[in-house]
Amino acid sequence: MAGTIRARELALRRVGAAGARELAVRADLDEALRELVVTPYGKYAPPVAGLSEAQRAVSATLLWHLRVLAGWLPRGGARLLVPLACGFEVANVAALLAGNGHGPAPVEPYRLGALETAWRRLEGAGSGPGMRAVLTASAWGDPGGDSAGAVLTGMRMAAARRTALAVPQARDWAVGRAALLTARELFVHGRPLTEPVRRDAARLLGARATGAASYPRFRELLPTPARRLLAEAGEPGALWRAEVGWWRTLRDDGAAMLRDNRFGPRAVVGAVAVLSVDAWRVRAALESAARGGRVGEAFDALA
Repeated sequence: MAGTIRARELALRRVGAAGARELAVRADLDEALRELVVTPYGKYAPPVAGLSEAQRAVSATLLWHLRVLAGWLPRGGARLLVPLACGFEVANVAALLAGNGHGPAPVEPYRLGALETAWRRLEGAGSGPGMRAVLTASAWGDPGGDSAGAVLTGMRMAAARRTALAVPQARDWAVGRAALLTARELFVHGRPLTEPVRRDAARLLGARATGAASYPRFRELLPTPARRLLAEAGEPGALWRAEVGWWRTLRDDGAAMLRDNRFGPRAVVGAVAVLSVDAWRVRAALESAARGGRVGEAFDALA
């Protein structure tokens, strides 16, 4: 009961579509940041910062909300949120690999607290081979390679697999994520999936889809949630439309979960969804402001 009430309260800490648009049309980033300070993101958003620092502050606010929510759940309840917060650990690893795994990451890592999976071990693992060994021994599993690309792709697919298994309310979102990742790897970048990644993808999408020789055939063989998502992307170059569609689905499903008056995990998962969408939208709005208030098509499609 406490977790459900807290989830609904936290879900109100959003800028919303209208507020995000107000930020997006500001004349420059500094003006947008002055407005951001009086929003729920103001605690972490410095009054003057570059775009990447400001966007990272928005994400850090989302993570803090998830950590607060985890603290209100029953004993062991944080396990529900760990898969949903996987992206922050992936971002930490990406930053570390950007520095070739030697020395500190070029940016301050996200502090996950009870929501981390293996970050403290990954932080000291060095470059690719060390990271692969740590991942293999953890809930992430073997990414199938020790290059930066293999490590990150493996973690992203593992995040989808872990979410689908641990959070039934989010399974369709995880299937959509797996479809987007697989499509990009195979049909945009032309990179074969490592065996562990292919295995995870097949669990979520089916072996026939992951073995498809062409993008049209891949779309045909996807399970219903993913097939419906990729209907917006008739060719690999249009996958960004499916990405925006994924965020719209997250927004709508999350709002529906929050409208459910029963106590339980649906409200918690719904709060994570709508807060995540809001952070994504605000980050996009800041980028628009940094371009002089020129709102991009992706932002328009979601907002």
